[in-house]
Amino acid sequence: MLIVMQARATEPEIQSVCNAIQGLGWEARPLPGGTRTAIGIVGNDKPVDPGRFEGMAGVMEVIRVTAPYKLVSREWQAQDSIVTVAPDLNGGVAIGGGDCVIVAGPCAVESEEQLLETAAYVAAAGVRMLRAGAFKPRTSPYDFQGLGEEGLKHLRKARNTYGLAIVTEAMDEQGADLVAEYADVIQVGARNMQNYTLLRYIARLGKPVLLKRGPSALLKEWLLAAEYLLAEGNSKVMLCERGVRSFDQATRNLLDLSAVPLIRQLSHLPVLVDPSHGTGRRELVLPMSRAAVAAGAHGLLVETHPRPEQALSDGAQSLYPDQLRQLVQQSAALQLALAG
Repeated sequence: MLIVMQARATEPEIQSVCNAIQGLGWEARPLPGGTRTAIGIVGNDKPVDPGRFEGMAGVMEVIRVTAPYKLVSREWQAQDSIVTVAPDLNGGVAIGGGDCVIVAGPCAVESEEQLLETAAYVAAAGVRMLRAGAFKPRTSPYDFQGLGEEGLKHLRKARNTYGLAIVTEAMDEQGADLVAEYADVIQVGARNMQNYTLLRYIARLGKPVLLKRGPSALLKEWLLAAEYLLAEGNSKVMLCERGVRSFDQATRNLLDLSAVPLIRQLSHLPVLVDPSHGTGRRELVLPMSRAAVAAGAHGLLVETHPRPEQALSDGAQSLYPDQLRQLVQQSAALQLALAG
């Protein structure tokens, strides 16, 4: 529920409403706006009687939030959220604004040489954010699991050398502490989307979070997972569509691009698309990237490797350097056309 205060409401009146909410055992979240303040009610597990607040001094109206999620909903916040990543790097990268931001890099950090080589051509292509896994959740325990903290150190070196903001996944609390130390964005992978204990822990680290959709997750479940992050006080949350499980084995996953405009209707959070995991096929990444931009994605998360045929993981879906440059050019041209 949202309690919208009158434009002329005083600070004591706003505080009085907050006190009334807290007196009922709930949490009050003041949301200052351009002309008036709204106060959100969090923690209520039952419907709230609007009559408790409608007669209070300074209250203009009481609005029910109909969705099961609150803090992430458009009802709670009408304007788009913009998450600024790595503000210390030339003012940072704004995600959620008018531009579709590209995040590119290898599936995994394999060595310092491999990562720096990739970072060099990623930066030269005009991309400002580097993704790569230091910790790799693999289906088989015998597959390459990542370099751990050594990989994070290589990512930090790439950041310092090429001015690239770093996105990498955390799989558990110990790993999350390390990722928060070395990286700019903590990625929550699809397998951990509903690991609510981990979500709460990561949220409290205060870093921007990229939350991937689970392989069988409903949009409601995805948004409720994001609600866990915001409920812990972290508003720097971005969503990433990466495909859902399908009966068809022609592609790795079924990339659900309808989720992009739907999420933008339901939530104010930025939404990115990962066409690499969404298809699992290199030749499909560029056309699905174009489709994602056209659908309104705030960003693209793509895999690239200097020699995909030698990659230790996901080489079949990794772009060659010249394909990454094509993607950047095509994305910019499409955004310009859509803006016109």
